[in-house]
Amino acid sequence: MDEKIKQFKRMLEESNNVVFFGGAGVSTESGIPDFRSKDGLYNQHYEYPPEEILSHTFFKNNIEEFYRFYKDKLNSLNYEPNVTHIKLAELEKMGKIKAIITQNIDGLHQKAGSKVVYELHGSVLRNYCMKCNKFYDAEYVFCSNGVPKCRCGGTIKPDVVLYEEGLDDETVKNAIDSIKKADMLIIAGTSLTVYPASGLINYFNGKYLVLINRSSTPYDGIADLVINDSLGKVFSQI
Repeated sequence: MDEKIKQFKRMLEESNNVVFFGGAGVSTESGIPDFRSKDGLYNQHYEYPPEEILSHTFFKNNIEEFYRFYKDKLNSLNYEPNVTHIKLAELEKMGKIKAIITQNIDGLHQKAGSKVVYELHGSVLRNYCMKCNKFYDAEYVFCSNGVPKCRCGGTIKPDVVLYEEGLDDETVKNAIDSIKKADMLIIAGTSLTVYPASGLINYFNGKYLVLINRSSTPYDGIADLVINDSLGKVFSQI
């Protein structure tokens, strides 16, 4: 493993346009549960499956239950960035990392200091009235009683991509553009099984493709370096 981390560091040193693409595994070491592991949200038992609760149809038809789950399980306000978030922000400040693409909605990359972050699935930090489009912060939503309402009387919806909803076109475009320009792509903390996010890897034509994940992914065979270990262990040595 030490040899692989040395190789990872050498690749970083040789690269000038690095893009980091991360999933739920980036935030688990901050204490935020992921979705698909054996202890993840999708393997816990609720009155409805989490995949159903986090759908556009469920939000529209059963909004009280949606917000009970959302406030209970997706409130990231009391979590802090871990070593991976912090190291990525430092690498961006050094000019190495040009963009972070994340499937997470917790806002921890920005909390750590990263500036160029493309959030494929939105963020709990942004919320909008469905009637007048007024912005509300996460504190307002998570501290509200029941379904959060705007001063105009409209219902507030988190700016997160629910099942049955499409990704934001501009965010996807920016993510693709950054990957196309990268000479090194680091993919970490994701199983690469969720489309269309997993398809972004196909736009990379750079020199080094690095996969860091506790378990194997469908793309391990095409990577220049695969590290099956915790992100914290890897990034704490960078």
